Amino acid sequence: MSDNNVVSRDEWLEARKALLAREKEFTRLRDELTQERQQLPWVKLDKEYVFEGPDGKESLADLFAGRKQLLIYHFMFGPDWEEGCPSCSFWADNYNGIDIHLAHRDTTLLAISNTSLEKIDAYKKRMGWSFKWVSSLGNDFNRDFHVTITQDELDKGEMYYNYHMTKFPSTEGPGISVLYRDDSDDIYHTYSCYARGLDMLNAAYHMLDLTPLGRDEKDKGNMYWLRRRDQYLD
Repeated sequence: MSDNNVVSRDEWLEARKALLAREKEFTRLRDELTQERQQLPWVKLDKEYVFEGPDGKESLADLFAGRKQLLIYHFMFGPDWEEGCPSCSFWADNYNGIDIHLAHRDTTLLAISNTSLEKIDAYKKRMGWSFKWVSSLGNDFNRDFHVTITQDELDKGEMYYNYHMTKFPSTEGPGISVLYRDDSDDIYHTYSCYARGLDMLNAAYHMLDLTPLGRDEKDKGNMYWLRRRDQYLD
């Protein structure tokens, strides 16, 4: 049993309406932040990248699949790893299948990892995912977007991630980046976020946030309960 008070329906309704006012305030603030995000300045990308995808070698422009906007999930999967990151897998379970909807808003969604396409395809099949996922192994893409960390940086305990110098426990970090392609086929970097900024992509967490127990991670450790979808015991 939780520590929440048990009250009459009328008292509950009064408390719920008070919270609703705060929720509406948050929604308005979120709308304002969304508008500010959309008005950020852009950076033109002049560097050439070649990725390995399901259809062979693809340029960054190819990844747009003829659309104007590209959403890239930086999926943690190092070249020497045998399987993808469990937390990135949790996020993928939440965005798998929505690419068809995004496509109808001129937006392509895919994942990119710094590992071989062979490992990506095997893990994708194991997890039952359908979204496009390409390999950046051998190019500078992950480094340029600050989601691959060198062993030297790990040893020194100092690397650039989430817009500041910090310590990080892994050679790969999660993130999402947004690119835009104009009518002249020029490509621009418009937005990236990392760490807790990725919470907005995880519907399961938002659903848990509606419950009395919530994520239940504060006192037990971040994601202490999480397993890959095929590794839960029940």
